[in-house]
Amino acid sequence: MSRIGKAPIEVPKGAQITISDKNVVTVKGPKGTLVQTIDPAISVKLDGTTVTVERPSDAKPHRAMHGLYRALLANMVKGVTDGFVVQQELVGVGYRATVKGQQLQLALGFSHQVAFELPQEIKVTAAQEKGKNPIIRMESADKQLLGQVAAKIRSLRKPEPYKGKGIRFVGEQVRRKAGKAAASK
Repeated sequence: MSRIGKAPIEVPKGAQITISDKNVVTVKGPKGTLVQTIDPAISVKLDGTTVTVERPSDAKPHRAMHGLYRALLANMVKGVTDGFVVQQELVGVGYRATVKGQQLQLALGFSHQVAFELPQEIKVTAAQEKGKNPIIRMESADKQLLGQVAAKIRSLRKPEPYKGKGIRFVGEQVRRKAGKAAASK
C-alpha cells in the first residue's frame, strides 16, 4: 500500500474543493484556482474537510497513480492557500536581471540580452543588492508550472563546474572541478 497515497489531505479554511462526475478536481483559494483531471481508475472522496484518494487494486499502475494523484492534490491545496516560491541567483560578472511586466530581461554574458516571457500565473521580481548576486524570485499557486519555468530559465545558462558561473537555485551546491594543473618538470 502506498504510504503517500493513504495519507488524507486536510483542506484548510479558505480553500474549496469540488469533484465533478468526470473525475475533474477543482481547488479554489485566495491565491487562485487550479484544475486537475484524475485517471478514472482512481477515486477521490471528499469528507467534510478531508480528501482521500483510493485505488481499485494492487496492480502496479494503480499503485503508481495512487501516490501521484494524492501528491498532486496536496500540492494544489497548498498552492491555492500558501503558494510556492522559487528563488534563483545569477552568478557571474555582469549578469543582471530586470522585469518588465511579464517579461524577464537577462544579461548572461552573451552578446545580446535574453528576453524570457513568463506565464500570467507567475509573479516575478528581480533584486540586486550591492556586492551580492542578482536574485530572481518567482511566486505561483501552480507548483508544476513554477518548476517548469524555473528549469527553463536555469537552462539558459547552467552553472559551469570550473568558475561556477551561471543561473542556480538559491542554496544549490555546484560541484566544482580543479582547472588545468600547472606544467610539472
